[in-house]
Amino acid sequence: MALADKTLVCRDCGQEFVFTTGEQEFYLSHGLQNEPSRCPECRASRRKERWGGYNQPRQMYTVTCAGCGVETTVPFEPREGRPVYCKECYAKQKNLVKLSIYPVTNYIS
Repeated sequence: MALADKTLVCRDCGQEFVFTTGEQEFYLSHGLQNEPSRCPECRASRRKERWGGYNQPRQMYTVTCAGCGVETTVPFEPREGRPVYCKECYAKQKNLVKLSIYPVTNYIS
C-alpha cells in the first residue's frame, strides 16, 4: 500500500492540515488505526490543557527552615503550623524517621 500526503480538516479550528507520509508510517508502526482529527497546533493546545503544562517553571516559596533557621525556597505552599525544612535538615529528619521505624540491631551472637 503506497502512502501519500493527505489533507485533513481539524475538528476544532476547521483549518486544513497535512497528514504526511512520515506521520502515516508512524501511525501504522504503532498500531494506530484512526487518522488524526486535530491539527498539530490544536493537538498541542489540547495536550497542554490536559496535562497542565509540565514544562512551566514551578512557583517557589521562600521559608525559614524549622531545623536550622536558614532561609530557603520550597516548591510548595507551606501550611500554617507545619514545619518546613531546608534540604540538609529534611535529609536528617528523613534518616531519623527511618532509624525509628527500622532500628539497627545486631543479629550476630
